[in-house]
Amino acid sequence: MIASLPMPPAPPVAEWRTYRRLAPYVRPYLRSLLVVLVVSLLSTAFGLAQPYLSKLMIDDALLQRNMTALVAVSGAMIAVTLGGFVLNIFASYRYVALSAAMLYDMRVALLRHLQSLSPRFYGGFRLGDLMSRINSDVSDVQRAAGDTLLSVLSNVLFLIGCVGMMLWLNWRLFLVGTLLVPAAVAVFLHLQRRVTGLTRDMRERGADLGSLLLDTVMGMRVVAALGAEEHEVARFESRNNAFVRAMLRMQVASFLAGALPGTLLTASTSAVTLYGGWEIIQGQMSIGSLVAFMAYHMRVFGPIQALLGLSSGLASTRVSLARIFELFDTPADVADPERPHPLGPVRSGIRFENVSFRHDREAVLVGMDLEIPAGCFCAILGESGAGKSTMADLMVRFLDPQQGCILVDGQDLRDVRLEELRREVLLVDQSPYLFNDTIAANIAFAMAGASRLRIEASAVAAGLGALLERLPKGLDTPVGERGLALSAGERQRIALARALLRNPSVLILDEPTAALDAMTEQRVAEGLRQALPLATIIVITHKPALARQADLVVRVEQGRAQVSPMRAVGHALA
Repeated sequence: MIASLPMPPAPPVAEWRTYRRLAPYVRPYLRSLLVVLVVSLLSTAFGLAQPYLSKLMIDDALLQRNMTALVAVSGAMIAVTLGGFVLNIFASYRYVALSAAMLYDMRVALLRHLQSLSPRFYGGFRLGDLMSRINSDVSDVQRAAGDTLLSVLSNVLFLIGCVGMMLWLNWRLFLVGTLLVPAAVAVFLHLQRRVTGLTRDMRERGADLGSLLLDTVMGMRVVAALGAEEHEVARFESRNNAFVRAMLRMQVASFLAGALPGTLLTASTSAVTLYGGWEIIQGQMSIGSLVAFMAYHMRVFGPIQALLGLSSGLASTRVSLARIFELFDTPADVADPERPHPLGPVRSGIRFENVSFRHDREAVLVGMDLEIPAGCFCAILGESGAGKSTMADLMVRFLDPQQGCILVDGQDLRDVRLEELRREVLLVDQSPYLFNDTIAANIAFAMAGASRLRIEASAVAAGLGALLERLPKGLDTPVGERGLALSAGERQRIALARALLRNPSVLILDEPTAALDAMTEQRVAEGLRQALPLATIIVITHKPALARQADLVVRVEQGRAQVSPMRAVGHALA
């Protein structure tokens, strides 16, 4: 798992190499990008033709008093202007469409990778920082892909063209006009390195602020109950001030990086005017050539200044890419096998063989051996922190054991495709998550083909019948953000109905009735076996009603499993 603390700035070379990692997302669109490049080249050629047409107008038309040449040059100027306009629109439109497709591929890849990470990652990574990377950083990359990179391409092509034309018109005058360029670039590169570090610092301070706001909003009941409003405001003020200071430092450095080099470049204009005028006086250069050269010289400032400014934007984008790829570089705790074995409905059961697991340095399970026969109702008991929930996470491969193995129908879970395993072995957490949608949509989540009748039957089996009768909209009642429009017990029963609808062959319930009263608990306990008569039901519980109905009672102590006979269930609960 990657650290949630700010990471030290990477060396400039390493940060530029970050762009190389975009290659897999660019490669499928290379042909289309080549078309955009060719169109951009044509558009640049049209733009470069205009100053030279000015030379022809002065030298060949106006000074020669040639009306035919004047009409021809004027027509060429109109054609070049319209052609460049059309080509620019086409290149911009196609590039924006391609960049949106590339960024979509990147977002999907990031989402799939995040889905492969274990709950331990989300338990240890700051939520505000994670959302900052997914939203702000990806949006920054999208802006760069849609605007900055095309602008870089256009400006580079135009700069090369302007330099070529100035060299062709008068190479001595070109040398005079570019004397200050190295100094401008050196100043910019120095300031740009500072901008990169300050941008990363600003992003980290912004992530700190976002994490605090999420904590405060999600814990608002605690804040209000403890009268800690001013304490939270003070914490917000401290982190907001740190963010503003970092933002201002970055803005000052960015301004200097854009303004100082531009000032140096503008100073060379006077030198070009002076030397070019001297060559005209000496008869070594025509007036039209100087006008065209000055036009190219003035236009070359635009690409240079734009590239210097765009480099600051690219520096910011490098930081965003680095933060995104830090997520990509987080290894998944579990992965699909290269050659998976097929898994159907579980018929033989689940077996732990010498399973050991530790969280950080603390041993949770130590050489555990346990067999849970298929079709039984198994209750797992134990003190808080004994490893019961870890057992559940191991059985659905949120985690893998560090020693030993877990077998399902005689197959190591690590040899089974995750999708097939989690189709047959389903876990309902103690604190289930509900989406901001209706009760029916939450029960049928990711099951588009589920009929209304099956959804209702699952809800009734989970003990929701009485609740649905009281609600005017029934199954169509919205549950609110994270299901907070319902009670904790109602949220648990919706999550249970969601599991029952999927009809798994093994259902693992982590404290499924913790928030239920005794009567509702009894109804749920009876409904479980009726709803899944052939399934293996594994319940992690402290409640008598569920454990007393169990065929097998397992008590977890000191990382090992002790199987109790049915007559000892009462003692196990005690």
